[in-house]
Amino acid sequence: MNILLAVGMAVILGFIGGKLAKQLKIPMVTGWVIMGVIFGGSILGVFRENILQKVDLISDLALGIIAFSIGGELTISNLKRLGKSIAAIVICESIGAFLLVSTITFLISHQLYSALILGAVSSATAPAATVMVINEAKAKGDLTTTIISVVAIDDAMALIIYAFASSFAKIFISSGATITLGAVFINPIKEILGSLLIGLAIGLSISLLSRWMRSRSDFFTLMVGAILLSLGLSARFHLSALLTNMALGMTVANFAPRGSRSISNTWQIVTPFLYMAFFCLAGAHLNIKLLPQIGLIGLAYTGARMAGKICGASLGAKLSRAPKVVQKYIGFSLFPQVGVALALAIVVGRDFGIYGTTGKYLAAMVINILLFTTVITEIVGPYLTRWALTRAGEVGRRKI
Repeated sequence: MNILLAVGMAVILGFIGGKLAKQLKIPMVTGWVIMGVIFGGSILGVFRENILQKVDLISDLALGIIAFSIGGELTISNLKRLGKSIAAIVICESIGAFLLVSTITFLISHQLYSALILGAVSSATAPAATVMVINEAKAKGDLTTTIISVVAIDDAMALIIYAFASSFAKIFISSGATITLGAVFINPIKEILGSLLIGLAIGLSISLLSRWMRSRSDFFTLMVGAILLSLGLSARFHLSALLTNMALGMTVANFAPRGSRSISNTWQIVTPFLYMAFFCLAGAHLNIKLLPQIGLIGLAYTGARMAGKICGASLGAKLSRAPKVVQKYIGFSLFPQVGVALALAIVVGRDFGIYGTTGKYLAAMVINILLFTTVITEIVGPYLTRWALTRAGEVGRRKI
């Protein structure tokens, strides 16, 4: 099978899976992933490993756009509007999940590098299922507003945590590597600052050029070129492509807001086919043979992540003196995970594949744990979100 045939099939299968998922009232992204699992090497064998290794450009572009979109939400006006309580909740629930998952998985696996990566991935939250439940419940109130705000910026925090965690993990996975102050602290900071500076520089350049543009199509073309440039420079200088494109999206959204808003509809029309292909092919990575090996650690990952999210979010709400209803129920609405976390799992494959058999096994374990636990989080997550909104008395308060 050639690359074009594989991508074309992934788009069509993802489209069908998304429509079926919508009928079943589950997030479309879950449908895209499930179709990939079915047609992957473990079941029907249509998308085999040799094909998945050839679609890097599709994966890179999708990852770049996902990160760019996350950055686009981080406008100064949005951050001011969210307030201190949202920032405290996001920081505490992300770090809470990271610390608890890293600790529990380390006690089971005795591998610090894998524990750090699993902890970093666990910090991400997928907003699709949560927002869908809120809309269906016609919920309105303090808890509803807080949930929407937290899931909107949660993934930005996850990208930052992953940048630090992956830098540390690379030290511990390298056999015979010398652990120095520079390796532990300076190198991760250099990688993060370098990524942010490149994204900022490209974003400012685009923002300046946009002043002389009157056509939406011209600005859109320039943005796609900027994303590809960010991806290329990140690869060239061994930086984080996700952080670079997040910084790019944030810079453009703040310094060229008119242009950014003008192409929002174009993004919504153009990008779905890319996301369908990306998540469908990501689902095809599932290796059923690994499930017995990851069963215990997968369940531990799920339980520790849930506990970290609940405790961390509640702590953040209490520290910021958020309303009592938020302190009590916010953590129960942050379980769905399939979106950005799965994107991070693909990045793990890129970052650690060069470390031989150990690195490849780590990448396979992370993506299989996520696919394995998706069934749990996508079923339990929406149910608990609805339960929290009901207990908070916010269901049915929105009239339209």
